[in-house]
Amino acid sequence: MSRIVVSHEYASGPEHAWYPHLGAELAGRGHEVRIPQLPDPETPQPAAWLKTLAAEVDDPADTVLVGHSIGGVNVLRLMEQHDPEIDGAYAGALLVATPAHEVGYDVLAGFFEGGFDWAHIRRAAARIRVLVAADDPVLTPDPLGHVRLFAANLRSTALVTPEGLHFSRLQERAELHEAVALVSELLA
Repeated sequence: MSRIVVSHEYASGPEHAWYPHLGAELAGRGHEVRIPQLPDPETPQPAAWLKTLAAEVDDPADTVLVGHSIGGVNVLRLMEQHDPEIDGAYAGALLVATPAHEVGYDVLAGFFEGGFDWAHIRRAAARIRVLVAADDPVLTPDPLGHVRLFAANLRSTALVTPEGLHFSRLQERAELHEAVALVSELLA
């Protein structure tokens, strides 16, 4: 049995968006799924979010990390602090509608301070996948630009859907079959 740990989006929680569907699908296949409520989702603080996420992970080799939007940046920060030489690499990571750089939300700017140590992040997971919608209004100025940055810096592969916006609770997206498929691929 593998563990999937999900870091949710801004102003959200475990019961929103497609997280319950992902959890039910993967739990039904025998996996443990953890979707912690990250603190103060309306005014997130990077250190508090990182601490909460880190508390859910204990066996990297058997863990797939899933991050949605700023939750994906939280996953990147966790991977950036992880020492794969000592603790082993995570089984995989899925970044869903995750920005590769700041996108103009002042409340989230702290998550991007100092840039990313891409080489270290790349070593922290066996495989990294990206899921983005081509019409995502959050990933400015161009969603595909974020995909290209992840591909170049993390050697990740991406699935780009023609539509889906930000795969957000705001679109009342209750299911995201592509995320289930990509996590299943990372678990294989």
